[in-house]
Amino acid sequence: MQFKDIEGQRVLINHLTEIIDAGRVSHAQMFLGPTSSGSLALAVAYAQYLGCENRQHYPEGSELRADSCGECPHCRKYAQLMHTDLHFVFPTFTTKKVESKPCSDDFQEEFRNFLLEHRLLGTEAEWYASFKTENKQGMIRERDADNIRRMLSMKSYEGGYKVLVIWMAERMNQRSANELLKTIEEPTDNTLILLVAENRDLMLPTILSRVQQVTVQGTGIGLSAEQQQAYAQVFVSWMRLLFKLNMRPLSDWVDQTAGMAREMQKQFLQYTQEMLRACFLKTAAGIVLEDELRFGDEKFDAAFPSMVTVRNVDKMQEAVNDAAFALSRNANAKITFMNLSFKLSKLIRNR
Repeated sequence: MQFKDIEGQRVLINHLTEIIDAGRVSHAQMFLGPTSSGSLALAVAYAQYLGCENRQHYPEGSELRADSCGECPHCRKYAQLMHTDLHFVFPTFTTKKVESKPCSDDFQEEFRNFLLEHRLLGTEAEWYASFKTENKQGMIRERDADNIRRMLSMKSYEGGYKVLVIWMAERMNQRSANELLKTIEEPTDNTLILLVAENRDLMLPTILSRVQQVTVQGTGIGLSAEQQQAYAQVFVSWMRLLFKLNMRPLSDWVDQTAGMAREMQKQFLQYTQEMLRACFLKTAAGIVLEDELRFGDEKFDAAFPSMVTVRNVDKMQEAVNDAAFALSRNANAKITFMNLSFKLSKLIRNR
């Protein structure tokens, strides 16, 4: 992955190449932001640039100040995610192939193919969906912690940096997080640990205090047209039920939504937050973000944005945030969505 292949993020990319060129590489860094906005792609491109044998520097005034060459042996191996000193750790789950104690080593080939297919922009929900895991929640477990310690204790195969990329680092359980903390505090030579996370609040404060944070600005939640259409239909039916608060159909809606895969539930709540934000911008400032307020129902498109006002928008966003956090902690989905429905219904009707 070269920096030129990443959409946007030019200011951040130029900052990252300046740091490497100046020799100020921190051994532990966290790229914080949605994978769909390039956080994982930036981390891999950063590591590729660090080890590139023929870095390219462009004339002053160019969009990018520098990039990896894309042609040296190091870059060619990184392009296929096949470099022997590039290691990935990521959330895993039990499957027919691995029925107990799964870890990243059990799914390296599947994960590499997933990353290449999605050009390092695939979401956590898409990773789980590729296995049809339904409501399973991926996790980074004890075996991963043991493998991290073993992996980083070994010498570099090719003489450069050993690079460990931990994708969705907030999915580490307590032991794996504590083991990583020890590794960060006592790094081996030429080791680069790159955490990629979306939710800072789920990370151990002790880890946050020991890594250099790189904030990747989001560019939406990275939904396909089909996903947007599907979530729009769910959103429209939900908001109509909340306005009328008819319990029987609302209960049916909750049952149906609770039957979604857990990551799809969280992604739907992200979509809900985006829609509430877009509605408020239209109501408060007359700003209409292109395509964001087209739900496929002209009557709803025209009427609903006025339901989100300066009086209720903060509490609505807070309620959705609380629900998303509860789901990330494996709360009961039916209770979570019903409770959220009651809160939003009251806020919408008392706007």
